[in-house]
Amino acid sequence: MQKYYPAAVHRKAAKLEQLLLRLEAGEGLEQLCQELELEITARRAEQLQAKYEAGGRQREALLDGRFGHSQHVNSAVRAYLYERKQEAQELTAGELVAEVEKKYKVRVSEGHINHILREVALTRPPGRPRKQIKPEQQEQTETAQANAGLFFPGRSQAGAGSNRDD
Repeated sequence: MQKYYPAAVHRKAAKLEQLLLRLEAGEGLEQLCQELELEITARRAEQLQAKYEAGGRQREALLDGRFGHSQHVNSAVRAYLYERKQEAQELTAGELVAEVEKKYKVRVSEGHINHILREVALTRPPGRPRKQIKPEQQEQTETAQANAGLFFPGRSQAGAGSNRDD
C-alpha cells in the first residue's frame, strides 16, 4: 500500500531529483538553488544524494513524509527539553531556545518549544503569574482591609448632605 502525498510534496521531490541530476552533470549548487527556488546546503545535497541512491535512484525516495515542514526537534532535543524542564520548572521558553541553539546548533521558536512541552504537561499555567506578596506588604494589606468600611458609611448612616427626609 502506497502512502498518500499531496501534490506539493511530489513537486518538491521532482525539483530535488532535478537538482541532484543536474549536480551530477556538473552544474553549480548555488545557481541551481536559485533557478529551482530551493534552499539546500551542500551538506543537505549530499544527504539527499545518498537517500536517492539508497532508494534505487527513484523519485519516491525523495518524498518527504513531513510535508515540507523542517525537522529540527529530534528525539535527542526533545529528551533534553523534558529533562531541563523537569530539573528547573521556572525555565522559560526563551531560555530553552538559547540553550538548544547553543547545545544543538538548531534554532527552534519559543512557540514550538511550548507546544512540545505542553504535550507532556511540562508548561506553566497560561496567563501572568501571581505577584508574590512580601511579608511587609501583607501586613499593610491586612490593616487596610480592616479600616475599609470606616470611610463609606452604610445607607442607614448617611451623614450631612444626604437627601433623606427624617
